[in-house]
Amino acid sequence: MTDPTDYRAPIREFILNRFPGFELRDEDDIFALGFVNSLFAMELVMFVEKTFQIKVPNNEIRLDSFRTVERMGDLVVRVTSGGRAPVL
Repeated sequence: MTDPTDYRAPIREFILNRFPGFELRDEDDIFALGFVNSLFAMELVMFVEKTFQIKVPNNEIRLDSFRTVERMGDLVVRVTSGGRAPVL
């Protein structure tokens, strides 16, 4: 998979399992919505690493990389493509 949209469904599902009944668009800021505390932020990092069998580099462990489902999909593409995908 090299298209960020391929990675979004499992990420969205993971988040919505924690917040049943909420509709989440890929561009919704989960930090602004109040979904994320420090524990859930680390769970997101671990979920992305385990699900997509990647290691998120330290320079990618930042708020903007995990702010939306869309940005997390982009992150996975960057990591799996060796960092050749643009950082938004």
